[in-house]
Amino acid sequence: MTAVLVHGVPETAGVWDRLKDHLVGDIVTLSLPGFGTPLPNGFEPVKDAYAEWLTGELAAFDEPIHLVAHDWGALLSLRVLAGQPTNIASWVLDTGNIADDFVWHDMAQLWISPGGEEFMEGLLAMSVEDRAAMLAGAGVPEIGALDVAAGIDATMASSILSLYRSAVNVGAEWGPGIDQISGRGMLIEAENDTYRASGTNRTARLAERTGARVVPLAGCGHWWMLDDPASAAAVITDFWG
Repeated sequence: MTAVLVHGVPETAGVWDRLKDHLVGDIVTLSLPGFGTPLPNGFEPVKDAYAEWLTGELAAFDEPIHLVAHDWGALLSLRVLAGQPTNIASWVLDTGNIADDFVWHDMAQLWISPGGEEFMEGLLAMSVEDRAAMLAGAGVPEIGALDVAAGIDATMASSILSLYRSAVNVGAEWGPGIDQISGRGMLIEAENDTYRASGTNRTARLAERTGARVVPLAGCGHWWMLDDPASAAAVITDFWG
């Protein structure tokens, strides 16, 4: 069965490369428009447009698929799953519950603010090496920081600002749809993820609302697929099996 992997922000599909080495079968990685790929003509990089795009990408698979999604890929997947697509055999996400009380992490708050442009200008002015060092300080594992840094360009930077600014009230707007999600799901809870939205037991709350299984990844942070791809792949493969 085909597995479809959806990345997050500020990343390209290359963030999955190490995990793919430990997975067996047909593995497809999708690239969000503007993230390592050009923006299609007329595409506005806002949350609803990305959700519509992902809905279409997943619907294009004729056979049932396993969905694995990280960060914004997981948020978008929650929106897609709320529409109850019929070809998703299973789903694995790492994002906590986006309920009415959802609050963005500090970096997202900066991107949403008027200071977002200044931040991105400074980021793009750095050398790739300096950018990688900054990302490593923000939690990206050193083994993948250089690749993540190299993927950030002006198109991605502007897309990030547009996406987050369209999602200020994502909890209120998308949160109710979570109760429509069903199917065979698993939530990855990385032990050291510092980018979780504020609030307690968000993953447990999402599990209750969707019937998903919660699986912890000890010693891993937000970029668990870089921290320990072998253990992550074992957990995912076991779930598929």
